[in-house]
Order: sequence, then C-alpha cells, then structure tokens
Amino acid sequence: MTLAALLYWTDLLAVAVFAISGALAAAEQKLDVLAFILFGTITGVGGGTLRDLLLQAGPVFWIADTHYLWVCIGVSLGTWYLAPPLRARVRILVWADAAGLALFSVLGTAKALGAEAPMVVAVVMGVMSASFGSLIRDTLLNRSPVLLEPEIYVTAALLGAVSYALLADVPGLDDGVVLLVAMVSAFALRAAAILFDLRLPNYRR
Repeated sequence: MTLAALLYWTDLLAVAVFAISGALAAAEQKLDVLAFILFGTITGVGGGTLRDLLLQAGPVFWIADTHYLWVCIGVSLGTWYLAPPLRARVRILVWADAAGLALFSVLGTAKALGAEAPMVVAVVMGVMSASFGSLIRDTLLNRSPVLLEPEIYVTAALLGAVSYALLADVPGLDDGVVLLVAMVSAFALRAAAILFDLRLPNYRR
C-alpha cells in the first residue's frame, strides 16, 4: 500500500473515531438524532478543516471527498441506535477521544509535511488537528473542554506529532511503521494519563 493510500484510510478511521466521540457527547445531553449527526460531523472533521484552511494546500478535505461526511453521518446514526448505557458511554467517549487524538496528531503532521510546511509548522498543525474538533464539541455543549482538564492531553498530541516529524526523516524506515509508532506513542501517553491521572505541574506563583 502506498503512503497516500495508507494516510487516506487512516484518515477515514480517525474521522470515524472522533465522530463517535461527538455523537456520544450528544448522547450524554440526550439530544435528538440531528444533533447526533451535527456533533459527530463537527467533531470528526473540525480539526482537519482548521488544518486545511491554515495550510491553504487545496480544498478542505471533506469538500473534495464527501466520503468523510458520509462516514460521520453513518457513524453518528449508528451511535444513535447502538449507544450503550450512560456509564459505558462515558468510558467509550474518553477512549474514542484518546484514539482520535492519537490518529489526528500524526495525520495532521503528515499532511502538513506533505504540503512542504516546515517541521515546526507541521507539528503545530498536528496538535491543532488533534484538539480542535473536541474543543468545538465541548464548547457547543457547554462542557469544560477536555484539553483544559488537568490530565495530559495536548502533550500526548505533541508527542505523536513530534515523533512522526522526526521519524519521517529517518531513511529506510517503512512509512507504515513510522505512522504506527507515532500513533501508539501518542495513544499510550494519553491512556496512561487517563488510567493513572498523569498531569503536568500547574503554575503556582
């Protein structure tokens, strides 16, 4: 599989995972089916939209390829019909968000590097891609944004973005291995933060 194909299918997966988290957030608020679709779509494509607008590297991805929208709609409808009880919903939401964070931090970085952005810009694009969709979701639902919670969140996205940016320059490394290592590193850090309440020190002065 070519790098372009690998990135495309992984991108669809990332959109689907984040769309699940958006739809589950709508379920917590007991909203209607159209709200499920709205929040699933906003969360699924929000970060990538900001990335593409800032990079100015062509049309926004879901406008150029409507498969992304259909994935968001399908996943949101599936969540509407299959959403588990409240306690399980909360757990799934947290882990779906963690998976989306890991996927999008790396994919955003990869797309920026493909657009010939400098490495530091690519890393910023990766972090923004990973966090902006959940920021919109939480703000519209009047929830405290997850990226402002004390647990490590943005740092995990930063780890994934930096890992990919550095490993992508190593000659001889398989593209799939680079993607996997970067995504796993971001997910592992976020998972550790969830399980063990890891957090960075707060400003105290």
